[in-house]
Amino acid sequence: MLLALILFSVALAAAAQILLKHGMNQATHRLGHPFRFDGRDVSAVARTPAVWIGLALFGFSAIVWLAVLSRAALSYAYPFAALTYVVIVAYDTVRGEAVTGLRWAGVALIVAGIILVSRTPAHG
Repeated sequence: MLLALILFSVALAAAAQILLKHGMNQATHRLGHPFRFDGRDVSAVARTPAVWIGLALFGFSAIVWLAVLSRAALSYAYPFAALTYVVIVAYDTVRGEAVTGLRWAGVALIVAGIILVSRTPAHG
């Protein structure tokens, strides 16, 4: 049950990042330039539904994460948050983005570290 909660939180956080990126791509496409911290750009982002959905997913993932933290030591649970990066790299690959071998090596190290952590007790 604990691992399922952790993975659910990771999936929600990764989906939130993907939606935020999609929303920012939409907003900056409409603006015609990368995001700047001015009123026009903030307004454009605020009118982008994908950004709001991404933020809502982050909020929900935080609530699930709180449930995880109530059940496990932080030193056990927190390394699993790095799986979000693994999901994002896989997503980029599916979308046809170039992912270098060095980046994949980093993903392999993250996965290896999480496997090692998962073999330890969740408490203390």
